[in-house]
Amino acid sequence: MPRPLLIAPSILAADFGQFAEEAARAEAAGGDWLHVDVMDGHFVPNLTIGPDVVRALRKATKLPLDVHLMVERPDSFAPVFVEAGADWLTIHVESQGDVAGTLRAIRASGKRPGLSFKPATPVSALEPLLGLVDLVLVMTVNPGFGGQDFIESALDKVKALAVLRDERKLDFHIEVDGGITARTVGACVRAGANAIVAGTALFRAPDMARAIAAFRGAC
Repeated sequence: MPRPLLIAPSILAADFGQFAEEAARAEAAGGDWLHVDVMDGHFVPNLTIGPDVVRALRKATKLPLDVHLMVERPDSFAPVFVEAGADWLTIHVESQGDVAGTLRAIRASGKRPGLSFKPATPVSALEPLLGLVDLVLVMTVNPGFGGQDFIESALDKVKALAVLRDERKLDFHIEVDGGITARTVGACVRAGANAIVAGTALFRAPDMARAIAAFRGAC
């Protein structure tokens, strides 16, 4: 069954001095989710935002908050972001602690669990955990910083996940994040992705609504 195309503007590319206004702008422009990258400065070299910002974003928009935890210990961080208002919480298979237990705890809290992996990690590392998630996030750049070039080989991982999902009769979104533009989004959707994260291409476009429409048109 075809899945809806979901466009998730990434707040990492927004004006950090106007987060509330930028969240509202993404909603008004036709975004489906608001993507929030949380980095702890350890799992990846960058340090971004914490739960207080997510709490403020929750007040600023009705869009589902799609929170990507790029942190060493998601078992410690996840409950804090659940309380702050995240709707989707994606953690990394490479992170420390009990990954399966954290995914189960996210679901038990009433939120939607997701799993991600770095470009160097094979799809096979996720296979034992696919039955626990509602979303798999394929990183199409190396996580840590925005504005990187799209990694073409990530499309093979999207395809492999789509095959596994069908073979096992599972039901999860396949999300892509990193270097996504109107030029690359079509290939991602054809490979099997249906949730599209984009930062620079949307928040820094002259007209975000037109940029989102161009994404939909390219698919």
